[in-house]
Amino acid sequence: MPLPIEVLRQRLYNEILTCKKELRHILSVSDSSLSNFPIEIDLTFVKTPGPFLWEGKVTTRYTHKVKIIITAQYPYQKPIVRWLSPIFHPNIMPPHEGGYVCTKLFDTWTPQSTLLMFIKGLEALLSNPNPGNPLGSEACQKAAEYFEKHPYKPPVIVEKTKTEHAPKIVGGAEDGEGKT
Repeated sequence: MPLPIEVLRQRLYNEILTCKKELRHILSVSDSSLSNFPIEIDLTFVKTPGPFLWEGKVTTRYTHKVKIIITAQYPYQKPIVRWLSPIFHPNIMPPHEGGYVCTKLFDTWTPQSTLLMFIKGLEALLSNPNPGNPLGSEACQKAAEYFEKHPYKPPVIVEKTKTEHAPKIVGGAEDGEGKT
């Protein structure tokens, strides 16, 4: 049984507000009044390392786009997520193969789960590919084979201080080289 629409709207409003306060990522909501379901949330992960295949070489990408769809059955129905930006990952299909995401987040979703927890879980998955449990697409299988032999080590991003002008990237795949 779904939540009454006003309760759902208030819960979703609070969760989106919390995400905007707690995360450095960019969230854009298709319907700011939260009246017309499904609600689409365009999420841009920023300063978040994830594997990316560039000209035949695995490197790191720091900006990733995702669409999260919330139905009127939320929170009893988990969010639907589609990856929109290029990726080389065993657990995330590239957009041309559907953009599906394989994650334990879906297995452990309960009505007490929140959008913030869900987004943090996606962020963790992005930086920590699991080659032992790939999706069945061609790209995911290739990524799994690659990461079995060459574990992905995401660069550590050190946030800028007041005296610095840009964040520093230390270590990781290709010594922090990559595309945004």
